[in-house]
Amino acid sequence: MIVVGLTGGIGSGKTTVAKQFEALGIPVYIADEEAKKLMNRSKVIKRKLIELFGSDAYNNDELNRPFIAQIIFSNEAVLKKMNAIIHPRVATHFNKWMLKQTAPYVIKEAAILFENDGYKLCDFVITVVAPKELRFKRLLKRDTTTKDKIEAIIKNQWSDEQKIKLSHFVITNIDLEDTKKQVVEVHNQLLKKIP
Repeated sequence: MIVVGLTGGIGSGKTTVAKQFEALGIPVYIADEEAKKLMNRSKVIKRKLIELFGSDAYNNDELNRPFIAQIIFSNEAVLKKMNAIIHPRVATHFNKWMLKQTAPYVIKEAAILFENDGYKLCDFVITVVAPKELRFKRLLKRDTTTKDKIEAIIKNQWSDEQKIKLSHFVITNIDLEDTKKQVVEVHNQLLKKIP
């Protein structure tokens, strides 16, 4: 099965692009969503996260996301430890999911595809980009967040320039209709490359 990584900085519009691929019949695995589910479902992950963050890591058996976010965005060492707990389990879950798919290729959408070397497990990589001001505007509208919190997340992600160097395709997500056209073009190119 051909694996196409889909990534981009926060607010670039990865989810919008992922939905366009789904509309073309391509199965999409959203790594962050699956990670959230696993953090609430997996007894092993729960135990390890409580060891890492303390008993406040969970409230009523649900991950205490604001508490954890506050810690990891100001402490890169703890973020790395958390990723070391979660990413291998997400990778295993993805591999099981992939075996059930029958499309010519699958998309694995991950915010930190490059930062955790996940791109090395992909046959192709698509990076979604958008101007920083537009990304801020989208995030402030979508999330209850602040510019400082967004800056902290961006600081933990690779720059667009770094990602583009290692990508096979780049989709610029400013205008929805134009983005749709770019997705169709990338889809057609991928179909030509698949034996």
